[in-house]
This record gives sequence, structure tokens and C-alpha cells, in this order.
Amino acid sequence: MQLLTDYFELQQKIYDFFGYREDWRVIPLIDRRECYWALGEEAVLFAEKLLTHDLIALGNYYKDCIYRQRFLPKYVYEADGFTMISVDTHTDGNKFLAVYSNDRRQREFE
Repeated sequence: MQLLTDYFELQQKIYDFFGYREDWRVIPLIDRRECYWALGEEAVLFAEKLLTHDLIALGNYYKDCIYRQRFLPKYVYEADGFTMISVDTHTDGNKFLAVYSNDRRQREFE
């Protein structure tokens, strides 16, 4: 089936773009390019609106822990204009390779 072949070829191109190598566990991609985000040492904060101190104080944001496993050589993959982070949502066992746009990164919250 050509559609499936195309899917896996495209997935590999995305992995190559970030320098990611799949290993022991298959982690699905999730698109968060439209989110505003900040990277902490242990977690990623993100929201659909610009992160502000008021927004954070009200709890109107999301937070995923950085997913660390011995089989991953690193957990944050920066590439041209984008960052892919291995995250653990702590919900139903979900882990993702979350892709963020660097244009929406808010370093003042890091």
C-alpha cells in the first residue's frame, strides 16, 4: 500500500530533520506548533495563548514532564526553527514527541 509506504518515509524524514533515532519504544509525534511554550529543566509549559504570569497563576496552561529513558540519547531535539521534546503527559500512559515552533518559545518563563 503506497499510502503506508509514504507515511513511514515521511516519518523517517521528520526523525532525520531532528536527529532522532527510534529505539526500544515507539513514541508517536504530536503537533504543538501553534502553542506558546517554555522549557524547564524537568517539564514543558505550554498554552494556546501567550504565556503570562496571570495565565500561569490561574492555571490556564498545560505542563508535560520531560520523558527520560535510558534508550534515548537526549530528550530535547532542536532543529531549524523547531524543537521536538520527548514528553510524558502522565495521562493514560501517553508519551509523545511534541513538536514546537521556536517562534512561540517564551524564554522569560524558563
